Amino acid sequence: MVWNVQARAAAWLKKNSVQHLQYSVRYCFALALLSSGVGCNSIAPGMHFNRQNTNGDQTRALSSVSQAEMTLITPELLRQEELQREQQVSQDISALLHGPAPYSIQGGDILAIVVWDHPELASAVQAGGGAAPGDLPVSGTPPAGFVVDHEGMIQFPFAGGLKVAGLTEAAARNLLTTRLSRYINKPDVTLRVQSYRSKRIYIDGEVKTPGLQPINDIPMTLLEALNRAGGLLPSADQSNVSISRAGQTYRVNLLQMVSRGVNPASIMLANGDVVRVLSRDQSKVFVSGEVLTPRSLEMHSGRMTLNEALGEAGGINPQTGDGRQVYVVRNASDKQPQIFHLDTQSPAGLSLAEEFQLRPKDVVYVDAAPLATWHRVVSLIFPSALSQVVQANNSTPNK
Repeated sequence: MVWNVQARAAAWLKKNSVQHLQYSVRYCFALALLSSGVGCNSIAPGMHFNRQNTNGDQTRALSSVSQAEMTLITPELLRQEELQREQQVSQDISALLHGPAPYSIQGGDILAIVVWDHPELASAVQAGGGAAPGDLPVSGTPPAGFVVDHEGMIQFPFAGGLKVAGLTEAAARNLLTTRLSRYINKPDVTLRVQSYRSKRIYIDGEVKTPGLQPINDIPMTLLEALNRAGGLLPSADQSNVSISRAGQTYRVNLLQMVSRGVNPASIMLANGDVVRVLSRDQSKVFVSGEVLTPRSLEMHSGRMTLNEALGEAGGINPQTGDGRQVYVVRNASDKQPQIFHLDTQSPAGLSLAEEFQLRPKDVVYVDAAPLATWHRVVSLIFPSALSQVVQANNSTPNK
């Protein structure tokens, strides 16, 4: 009998405490609703603009960002963006575009010279002719030939010193024939470059075999250099190839050249050029906010639309995302950032998202739906009270 009285008393106290807690939670929720018009924006999760006037350099900087102009993404804006891309002054690469020229002999090249029907001239040639140690074969015997010295000269029997630097093979052969004709009747001379060592280019970046590539009698075009380096890696950005020459760097967009009917093989490389193929990692866009998988995305050879960025991030979260509040934040070094706004809840909005071209370092942000924002606000105000109510209801015995 005493035990039953004690059990009923404990149950009554527990029931009334749970009800009292529920009333307290409802009262707090009502107060939060009443005060929402005053201070909800200050505690709501997510992105919002802070326009309060306070002191400090940081506050002034944030104020300038918060007052950045917001532009709606419309068909007219897309036309303006396309016109701006077409009218944008691209870097002049005319210095790189010219036809192939015959190979000219320079200091360091090794020449092979034969005077037919005169073997005594061939035996008079010393083996190696001053070849560099790096050119020695495995056997240790240097190759026969005439090394063009740093002054562009070679020494040949009966002809003496010949300046061949800057001459083609044909011009050097004619010069040697003219000299030998003083001592030999109608000399038949063969002259060719045996080892190309005077000219080279350097290729680096996203290619299979980066390194040095010698320039020989085959014209060294940009495509030839990329092919000799084993081709581009999958991570290469074909829209961002740099060529450094004489202290100036040229940016080459291979895809844009092809689309405009310009053959990339018309870009001729010269001695000392440095070719670097940049990675797509350096051209990323960032997707954050209410998407399924917030992440950074690599652009596809310098191109990515807003629709592609949202798709690769898993799309807008159907439970918490607000398709009417999609923003693109674009930073500019010389002016305030640009903010673009798009409503993607209509088919027209999806069409605009497919046409809107992103740029490297753009930030795509999807804001939360109002209901999701309220849920987070309430969870921030009294998360422990809600959990206590749930635990109390679950622990109440069923009689």
